[in-house]
Amino acid sequence: MNFVERGSPIFVDAGAWIAYTNPKDRHHDAATKLYAELKRLGIQLVTTDYVIDETATRLRYDVHHAMAVQFLDFINDILARKELRLERIGTRTFDDAEQLFRQRNTTRLSFTDCTSFVICKEKRISTTFGFDRHFLAMEINLLS
Repeated sequence: MNFVERGSPIFVDAGAWIAYTNPKDRHHDAATKLYAELKRLGIQLVTTDYVIDETATRLRYDVHHAMAVQFLDFINDILARKELRLERIGTRTFDDAEQLFRQRNTTRLSFTDCTSFVICKEKRISTTFGFDRHFLAMEINLLS
């Protein structure tokens, strides 16, 4: 975590949430250890409503409904404790993400990925906790 600056927020992508929540995920151990370290350091975590949607949906379809609900309960808990900041995708961010999505036709980016990139740019977040290499292509550091 040598490029994490104290006081700088870190964006949490769906891959990190899925790995942290699902003990059978191949990245579960890494996600659990990294989350614990970020929490220990008091680093502000940021995610979006679209990422939460994507995570809950993937857990619901790929694992089971109970795990998706467990994830939502966890998110609500850390939001209440102010350990996570939730950014909601508004009209301007949506429009910018749509433009990025249309431009990046050779890269396999989801629309949610594009909203995440726009939020990182808007909020000057330079590091993401996740397992999606697309963040590197967008010049965002990746913790995994």
